[in-house]
Amino acid sequence: MKITRKVKDILANYEADNPGTKANLARLLGHGRLGGTGRMVILPVDQGFEHGPARSFAANPPAYDPHYHYKLAIDAGLNAYAAPLGMLEAGADRFAGQIPTILKVNSSNSWATEKDQAVHGSVEDALRLGCSAIGFTLYPGSPWFNEMAEELRELIAEAKAAGLAAVVWSYPRGGDLSKAGETALDVTAYAAHLAALMGAHVIKVKLPGEHLEQGEAARVYEAEGVAAASPAERVAHVMGCAFAGRRLVVFSGGAKRGETSVFDDARAIRDGGGNGSIIGRNTFQRPRDEALAMLDTIVQIYQGKA
Repeated sequence: MKITRKVKDILANYEADNPGTKANLARLLGHGRLGGTGRMVILPVDQGFEHGPARSFAANPPAYDPHYHYKLAIDAGLNAYAAPLGMLEAGADRFAGQIPTILKVNSSNSWATEKDQAVHGSVEDALRLGCSAIGFTLYPGSPWFNEMAEELRELIAEAKAAGLAAVVWSYPRGGDLSKAGETALDVTAYAAHLAALMGAHVIKVKLPGEHLEQGEAARVYEAEGVAAASPAERVAHVMGCAFAGRRLVVFSGGAKRGETSVFDDARAIRDGGGNGSIIGRNTFQRPRDEALAMLDTIVQIYQGKA
């Protein structure tokens, strides 16, 4: 684990946290090929819960095995691996200490009609499994947002008291939001800010587009000349809304796409000052050798080599 000056500077932004939580943040930042750089690439595998097993893994059948994902994250030299309880339990002993893990404690499913998530993991589970952090999805804009926010408040307080970090997937949806609005620049920036306000150590959002959803916000963006023409400028704006970059922000990879698009996104995140990528389906739905090659290029992009 590399505790560089960059990592120390990032940890200094978390002024209210105890040594245990800072040690776990340092593990996330210090592990793997990007260790010590302030950048992260994380493998999240909660899609089986969200979309079902066939939609998630039939394109690459070895990925039905939870061990496959541990090995992929380890062999690619990633910073961390995130998954729900059962996935982590299936390999927790064999892979103990080989990569930091994040327990995803809530999820939705493809049959659900409400914009809500069920809590199915605990801080106690995360401690038992040796995790560095818990992960929680929040739906800003949902009619159930207030309930989710109250659940998150309790879980973050418990995690911090136990010395764990908290990673918040902040995904706007529901309510009056249009489909385009879910990744609108003003909405994504608002979602990142909400997660920071609620005490997240690491914030996960989608890469924002040019669209502005909220009329009053759009007028402010225009009046103040907020730079948003390029993907990198939009990333920089989101980082500004995450306490002027005092909170770590990683951007999701989304559904499987062409490699060029994925690499362009990583460059935009890098150039906009983002902290990295949390990328799942774009890797584990490909054959292992292709996934490793893709992750190698993404790491090199964050290293400034590609």
